[in-house]
Amino acid sequence: MITVEYTIKNEEGLHARPAALISKKASEFKSKISLIKDGEEYEAKSILMLMTIGAEKGETITIKAEGDDEKQAVDAIITVLNNI
Repeated sequence: MITVEYTIKNEEGLHARPAALISKKASEFKSKISLIKDGEEYEAKSILMLMTIGAEKGETITIKAEGDDEKQAVDAIITVLNNI
């Protein structure tokens, strides 16, 4: 298992479009991937779950992955977050 803390940089926070991009990218991996905010864990492969996070610019989330491709999965999610 790997976990990485990430501070939201997008001015609009984690809203529908970023949630869709994260979900799509997470679905490319075999690992179980989740985002954690305020102790609540959200399945990264579910756009509906991601849309309920409500993370705003400047807030910190934790990206967690567990599986054979966990490192690549976390790196890919960070890349998506950095480019939204």
